[in-house]
Amino acid sequence: MIARVWRGITLKEQADAYLEHLRQTALPSLAQQPGQRGAYVLRRVQGERCEFQIISLWDSLEAIGAWTGGDPNRSVYYPEDERFLLDMEPLVRHYEIADALPAAALSAAPGAA
Repeated sequence: MIARVWRGITLKEQADAYLEHLRQTALPSLAQQPGQRGAYVLRRVQGERCEFQIISLWDSLEAIGAWTGGDPNRSVYYPEDERFLLDMEPLVRHYEIADALPAAALSAAPGAA
């Protein structure tokens, strides 16, 4: 499995609006893609800016490439993204999932409440 990591930065006062924009654009698009296995949207405020990261999980680089139009390393943007984002990074990062700790394993661990 492959983790695809994309990053975008907005102004802090636009963070909630941008999150809603992601819920209307990127997340529904990801959910429809063959080979896509889920995604997390992370955000953190740093001063006057808010950094977003989307970590999406995929079966393969080929599945990602089918979504991006060929190059799996290319960022995917939607109409109105430039209204929110301070920079449009052209590339993303990919990581092979080397190991995992499923949430269900945490609740089954000895001493778990």
